[in-house]
Amino acid sequence: MKLAVIPARGGSKRIPRKNIKDFCGKPIIAWSIEAALESGCFDKVIVSTDDEEIAQVARDWGAEVPFVRPAELSDDYTGTTEVIKHAVEFHSKSSARPDFTCCIYATAPFIRPDDIKSGLEILMRSTASFCFSVTSYAFPIQRAVRITATGQVEMFDPDNFETRSQDLEEALHDAGQFYWGRTEAWLTELPVFSANALPFKLPRHRVQDIDTPDDWYRAELMFKASEASLK
Repeated sequence: MKLAVIPARGGSKRIPRKNIKDFCGKPIIAWSIEAALESGCFDKVIVSTDDEEIAQVARDWGAEVPFVRPAELSDDYTGTTEVIKHAVEFHSKSSARPDFTCCIYATAPFIRPDDIKSGLEILMRSTASFCFSVTSYAFPIQRAVRITATGQVEMFDPDNFETRSQDLEEALHDAGQFYWGRTEAWLTELPVFSANALPFKLPRHRVQDIDTPDDWYRAELMFKASEASLK
């Protein structure tokens, strides 16, 4: 059995009501729900939320909302792993425990059904505990700079000042879309970002973290450009 869990609490502060805010014609969570359903990977797609309005939107778009997430798992400090673990444990009280559980973020409008399927295939062919989406940084992180307390600029790693960009190792970061895991790994709270995980690499033009209004604006521009290129 395979379970999708979409965490979507109601307390977003930087973008109020972020998880159900309209994104290019749909509540943003709808893009994640539809991709999960269209992937054909899951026996159930559930949304974990503490908010009734989010719950109703999720139901309207085809997800199940079998519980109200407890307040102690809905604050600014609760980690994703704890939320997924709670959802799996609740689900397992009335149904068979899933073999694989996928966390899909509610604010991932670029997610595609085929990517979800490919991530599962990678995990099932391996002995790894997790497979999650990643993408490359647009600029070599080894040449990053910071502003000092006196307002000046310094490199994090001055030894790389003379190194050509093409000679530096590629660095990747979490793409914030999906996290496939063996259910036992979620329940025992194994770290996702570790040697227990395998990557599924996405192109940068299909990845945008959405935490601020500027992020949202950029994501909509990218999404519309991507949609236009497919016509």
